[in-house]
Parts: sequence; C-alpha cells; structure tokens
Amino acid sequence: MKRYDTVHKDQINVGGLDFSWNLENGQFEFEGEDAVLFWITSAMKSFFDTLEEVSGKEAAKVVLETTGYRQGLVVGRYFQSLGIPLKEVAAAIPATYASAGWGSIEISELDEQKKTGIVRLKDSWEYKINVAQGKSHTTTFLAGHFSGIFSGLFGSNVWFTEERDQISDGDYGEFRYGPSDITIEENIHDLARRSESERILKLEAMVKERTQELTDLVKEISSPIIPVLEGIVVVPLLGKYDENRSEDLLTKTLHNLPKYKADYLVIDLTGLHQYISRFTVEFLGNLASAASLIGTETILVGISPDLAQEITGSDLKLSRFSCFSTLKHGIYYAIGQQGRQIY
Repeated sequence: MKRYDTVHKDQINVGGLDFSWNLENGQFEFEGEDAVLFWITSAMKSFFDTLEEVSGKEAAKVVLETTGYRQGLVVGRYFQSLGIPLKEVAAAIPATYASAGWGSIEISELDEQKKTGIVRLKDSWEYKINVAQGKSHTTTFLAGHFSGIFSGLFGSNVWFTEERDQISDGDYGEFRYGPSDITIEENIHDLARRSESERILKLEAMVKERTQELTDLVKEISSPIIPVLEGIVVVPLLGKYDENRSEDLLTKTLHNLPKYKADYLVIDLTGLHQYISRFTVEFLGNLASAASLIGTETILVGISPDLAQEITGSDLKLSRFSCFSTLKHGIYYAIGQQGRQIY
C-alpha cells in the first residue's frame, strides 16, 4: 500500500507556470485560476464512456468537438489579446499544455496571413482515454480545441483536417488547420437534421411495416372462401376493391376452388352496396368468368338496386349467371342443381 507524506507545498513553479494548493479549502489553482485534477484512464474514461452511452457516438463526437472548440476559442482570444508574435505563441501554448498534462504538442507553420497551421499531438490525455476505451481511432476533442485556438488567434473561423492518427497510424497524431466554412453551429444543426432524418426513416419503416401487416390482415380476413356444403363455396365480397385487392382475391379464389372440388361458386355482393364502381363490376365479371373456365358455375346473390343499375349501365352481361336476392336462396338453388334437398 502506498504511503503519502504529510508535507505539502502550498505553491510550486513548473516550467515557468504556477501551481498552488489550499488544502483547507480543497482548492487547486493553475496559473492563478481554479482547476481540477482527474485520473485519465479511470475518471475521465468513465466520463467519455457515459457521454457516448447516453448521447450516442455521433452526438458525443459533436459534443466533444464543440466543447473543445469553445474552450480553445477562449485560449486563442487570450493570446491574441496579448499581442505577442505568433512564434512566441507557438512556443507558449505547448509548454503551458504540457505542464497541465495534455501531452506533447508541437505547433508549426503558423501563418497569420493564410490563417493556417499544423499541430502534432503525442500521448495526449485524449489519446490515453481512447486507448483505455479500446477505440480504433482517436476522438476529436483536441482537434476541435485547436480549431478554436486558431480561430481566436486569427479572428476568423478555422477548422481541421486530420493528417495522421496516433492510434491507427502510430507514433503521433497530426492535424492541418486552415480557413473553413465548417462551423460548430453547422455541425450541431447537421446532427439535429441527421437525428431527425433517422427518426423519420424509423417512423416511415414502422408505418410501412404496420401498413403491410394491416394489408396482410385485410387479405386474410376479407372475402374469405367458405365451403358451406359439399361442392358449394361462398365468397362474400366486403368493402372496396382496388386493383391489388381484386387481383389477390381472384388468385386466391381460383387456387382454392379445385381444393374444395367446388361445382358452384356463390358470390355474395351484400357487402358491396356502399362501394359500387365500374371497376367493381368489371372485376365481378372477370372473377365469374375465370371460375367458369375451371368448371365452376357462378351464382350471384345480394345484388342491391344500386349495383343492379351499375351493371345495367355497363357493357358487362351477367345474364348468363344465376342471380338471387339473398344468400339463402342462392345456396338452395345450388343444392337443387345438385339434385339434393335440405330437410
């Protein structure tokens, strides 16, 4: 078990930077500002893991980039306000960050006119967290952070392109910075739009799935084929028939008539009284004609006055089919044609 001495220095200077502690108040200061210390591969790893778990990887990426950028913007504006040469800034920032445990940082090719620069990162705290997480690629908090620094220094928006990743490429990570139309606000809006699009796609997929389920259910329960007696099948037509539904019923009926050895197909039209159209009449004729081709005689029952008028006004001739006002009479007719009676 480690032992720690009880002698504490109130203040030390490392690399020209001041660190101080007030143990009574539980306060730590870095360069005169309140600061905190966290263990990288435990506490900070837990923070990164939780952020991704709660927000999702895409949202976490935008959060990290945005947070890094805004923190960097403060740093960049601070150094810009000092009015010191860029060469000195390029030396001061790595030293400051190294003393705070941010890793080895090199800044090169800073150009105030072109607003460009290159940053090389090695063994940063972000890299160490990502390694502890088992990631195959380094996240972009620090990449966004230096975008903020250079944006603050140059007074205009600067963004990064990744040249090298330490996890996947080894040794170090490298980013090139320059003027860009990419902004953190746009990244946030893009994320919101992507999230909204994903929700819409999921909703559309759900609607499509439910619609298909309902369509299949309608197919299954509507217009059932009912074998009421030997050789006699009843098909009640219910609701409105479009092209797809008509085709399904026609196929289903023709496939099942031989199965039931049907001599008579009784089509009950009672459920059509609210959905009469020329298409319905034509479909009715097609169904009856197709049944006759496989040796099944068609009987029509439940013809309403409206349907009778529609049939009369069409080119469809149903006079060759036996027609009755009720299902009962149609079944009695079919039984009689078979030479049987119901006692």
